[in-house]
Amino acid sequence: MGSDGIYLSGTGSWLPPRLTTAEAARRGLCGVAELAPTKIESATVSDDVPAPEMAARAVAEAMRHSGALPHEIDLLLYANVWYQGHDMWAPASYVQRVALGNDCPAVEIRQLSNGGMAALALASDRLRAASSRAAAVVAAGDRFAAPAFDRWHSDPGTVFADGAAAWVLDNQDGFARLHPVSVVSDPELEGMHRGDDPFGDAPGALRPTVELRAGQRAFLSRTGMASTIARSQAGQQRALKQALADAEAELGEIDHFVLPHFGHRRLAANFLTKLRVDEARTTWDWARTVGHLGAGDQLAGLDRLVRTGRLGAGDRVLLMGVGAGFSWSSAVVDILRPPRPATAPHSDERTTSS
Repeated sequence: MGSDGIYLSGTGSWLPPRLTTAEAARRGLCGVAELAPTKIESATVSDDVPAPEMAARAVAEAMRHSGALPHEIDLLLYANVWYQGHDMWAPASYVQRVALGNDCPAVEIRQLSNGGMAALALASDRLRAASSRAAAVVAAGDRFAAPAFDRWHSDPGTVFADGAAAWVLDNQDGFARLHPVSVVSDPELEGMHRGDDPFGDAPGALRPTVELRAGQRAFLSRTGMASTIARSQAGQQRALKQALADAEAELGEIDHFVLPHFGHRRLAANFLTKLRVDEARTTWDWARTVGHLGAGDQLAGLDRLVRTGRLGAGDRVLLMGVGAGFSWSSAVVDILRPPRPATAPHSDERTTSS
């Protein structure tokens, strides 16, 4: 008989220094006026540390925080969005070798910005089915390096950031309980990020720099904005409704919201206004200084709440995610007891401003 409960025993993240939008504009990387609607103050930018290495550092910190030992980990899932540094290579195995050194299954998850939440869902199901005590690590890491990806312009309305985050899950004990992760998909919207482009033979074959707006414009010219918005809202609501039902929770009972690190206009339209969420109950004050971490916003956001002492016993946290495809996700986390203090610095959060 499997376990009914999935618990969070440790969190970790590793973020490179921040580059302020003012400094980015001074360097000619972006314009102040064009980024004004996003209200993003800075983005974490790695000049030399690759995504799998950042992920390994985040996993190591999550393991320290949980107190778990490598041989106790039965599964590693590594979610990412962008290029990991080598061709025809398994980055999850690198993360495993550097951070764990064990021989459990290590699997890469690719579901774009919803990858971290999808990995949580898969890991939870695996642990729930285990016949005895089991633990899993879920990690996400990305580095959106130029020129192939322009973090300031490739997806207008969102500023992409480099960094990694990780959680340790356990089917017996932890400082928080993770209720079932609800994931809903609508493949009729997959063309939003494909548009009218033919299939290419290799990455970058069609465009030297990613330009998501081109696909979006082509798709919307065929399907219409109203239909697309309606499908998106329906998917998000289905995921949210199921997650709240699984946790026997009401939206009004949620103390903290961990949402995607979108620019403010997009965040407000898709979450804050629609759900009537008070910005003070989200991680926006921090997210606006970090940027969108690909598949890792939810993992990093909860880690931030843990390490700043904002979580107390009895608090309820709602995680929400969305990714191209399209897919939407939601999950409730109940804080059972105050998390143990961080055991080591979890990132380099210096700011580059001059």
